[in-house]
Amino acid sequence: MAPLSVPDLVPGKEDLSGMDVSVTLSGDIFILLFFVGLVSGLVDSIAGGGGLIALPVLLFIGLPPQVALGTNKLQGTFGAFSASFNFVRKRLVDPRECTTGIVCTLIGAAAGALLVQIIDPAIIEPLIPILLFLVFLYTLLSRHLGYVDRTARMNQTPFYILFGLGLGFYDGFFGPGTGSFWAFALMILLGFNMVKATGVTKVMNFTSNIASLALFVIGGNIVYSIGLTMAAGQLIGGRIGSSLAITNGARIIRPIYLAIVFLTIVRLLWTRVITGG
Repeated sequence: MAPLSVPDLVPGKEDLSGMDVSVTLSGDIFILLFFVGLVSGLVDSIAGGGGLIALPVLLFIGLPPQVALGTNKLQGTFGAFSASFNFVRKRLVDPRECTTGIVCTLIGAAAGALLVQIIDPAIIEPLIPILLFLVFLYTLLSRHLGYVDRTARMNQTPFYILFGLGLGFYDGFFGPGTGSFWAFALMILLGFNMVKATGVTKVMNFTSNIASLALFVIGGNIVYSIGLTMAAGQLIGGRIGSSLAITNGARIIRPIYLAIVFLTIVRLLWTRVITGG
């Protein structure tokens, strides 16, 4: 198969520096991207963090950062939809019970995605590894957390207003670890088991992804051929991963969740080291 280039697929595409985006991709690379999407969707649907797999690959093949982020958001949205639909179809999540959270997450994510174009998100970056480390430590030491439902410590309406606006904003503004924060908050404050917490997290992720994706579409920072190739893999991976989570519960979610939180911490710290932050 003849190589395809990004300029051919997206005529006139330029990055924010005004330089032409030029990436040559063979048919083999598209096959690889499909499987990267599949694995990313599988992991993301179980414990979040699929971007840790997909985003580095998009950067590795030569996409500029903002185009890689937009393309990653496109393919990740399909995976979040696939996983969410499976949780809803199996009646482990009722969207009517978290409508307030969906609306507030949409508002928060849109606000964050707009503000990130004005303010550098690096201003909050130093805080995130610390918060994620506390999440990691608490979950690690609480061996039975998420195995069964617990008594809620907060009513659902104020919870979804607070965390929908807050985590929706965070996801639109910065993003890493959003799924981990959602799942942790749902288990600790609403007393959900890990399966239900994961299902609701996917619904919220899908909601905030839609808001952020709209901004990337408007900005023209998406390579659709790459994003949709990976999205096909995401649809399959999201279905497989969510089914594994539903069938195996906390037994499979907990270790993957802890691994993803840890890897997110490492990635954020490593990014600060190599950028001199």
